[in-house]
Amino acid sequence: MASDAQAPAEEAALLAALADWCDRYTPLVALDGDDGLLLDITGCAHLFARDGAGAIQDDGLPAGERVLMDDCLRRLGDQGFAARAAVADTPAAAWALARHAPEPDGLAGAAVGAGIAPGAWRDALVALPVAALRLEEATVDALARVGLTRIADVVDRPRGPLASRFGRELVRRIDRLRGDEAEPISPRLAVPLLAADRRFFEPISREEDVRGVILALAERLSRDLERRGEGGRAFELALFRVDGVVNRVTVGTSRALREPARVLGLFAERLAALGDDFDAGFGFDLVRLCVLEAQRFEAFQSDFTQAGEQTEALDALIDRLGARLGIARVARFLPCDSHLPEARQKLVPAALVDTTALVWCSETPVAPDTPQLRPLRLIDPPEPVEAVAMVPEGPPLRFRWRRALYEVRACEGPERLVPPWWQSPQPPQARDYYRVEDGEGRRFWLYREGFYEADAGVELRAPRWFLQGLYA
Repeated sequence: MASDAQAPAEEAALLAALADWCDRYTPLVALDGDDGLLLDITGCAHLFARDGAGAIQDDGLPAGERVLMDDCLRRLGDQGFAARAAVADTPAAAWALARHAPEPDGLAGAAVGAGIAPGAWRDALVALPVAALRLEEATVDALARVGLTRIADVVDRPRGPLASRFGRELVRRIDRLRGDEAEPISPRLAVPLLAADRRFFEPISREEDVRGVILALAERLSRDLERRGEGGRAFELALFRVDGVVNRVTVGTSRALREPARVLGLFAERLAALGDDFDAGFGFDLVRLCVLEAQRFEAFQSDFTQAGEQTEALDALIDRLGARLGIARVARFLPCDSHLPEARQKLVPAALVDTTALVWCSETPVAPDTPQLRPLRLIDPPEPVEAVAMVPEGPPLRFRWRRALYEVRACEGPERLVPPWWQSPQPPQARDYYRVEDGEGRRFWLYREGFYEADAGVELRAPRWFLQGLYA
């Protein structure tokens, strides 16, 4: 007999990969301990029924549920796993049957699937041990000491005496087994708002085939989004390989989107960015496109200003860059209510900015030949310089920046800016800005912070000079 050391991290990763693979059957897949999975197939089983959808099988299961379970066990067997599965009305009943039902003769260690017909939990489960109720070991031992070893011994007993002697958890487990108490599961992945998929008898692997499927699925989702009056903000493409690996690609958008061609374009950009990291293996037998996030779709009407078209073009650019680089890496400036140059705007993720409501505070219009008041390049943080002025609070005559001396030939200013007083416990230091030009035509934006004389009661700090911008 061969044995290997237990590797909890590797086993957990394998179980997570299997849970990801089971997403082909339902989006509600939860981990069940260290060695099990729980699938909520409510509303999904009919998709797997072939001839005579809804027909009842010999064990009482609807055809779709039996086909789904058999398909899952067969595919797991092809991957080298021997699994036990059960289908029932409640998670508790399915868990009990899968883990504690006796193995059929001659099938020990093989993949085994069992089912309980709707409402027939009693006949299938009463003979199982009380451990099938998912009780703690101490509770199971306490029940055994008084001769209560099977589910049949406790399921119909009065609740009060059971709870007072063995704890409320026993009664709760019985109620969940019977379906008297709901037992929601916690899926490991976010459940999509909308989804569309296509299955293939023969796997596909060519890029043009995948693109064609994405476009067809996007058209289906577009109709669903239109009926809801919404557009998608986050889309996910799930490509299920025949060897059990699932490739997931996610793209985000800067505004609500439902145009199929643009959705296809975003995934094309994303797949191109992945390059060799995206491996089709032996092909995909299932392709699914999901809407993870959506919001109300705002339509706009074209006018002569073409403002709507410009906004849409900018949004399309942001989306393409986001698909290529990651939507969180695309940022844009947002205007802020501040007089200080370094605080007049801030960088925020472009996807979080509503471009239709974005309004920049414009300067007072000036003539075309008027010199620009603000530099093209802003230095943040401002760099200190050594400046010499003719009078204490006058314009600079020369200054030294980065160990180079500059003689001022022309100067404009000062322009006084004061930081908000409520943002600092100390009195703010006013800034006097000057636009200066040296003998070689280079233009700089300097400011002096502080004064040589202070008002009564105000701490005097020596003025300092800084360079904050370059015009050319």
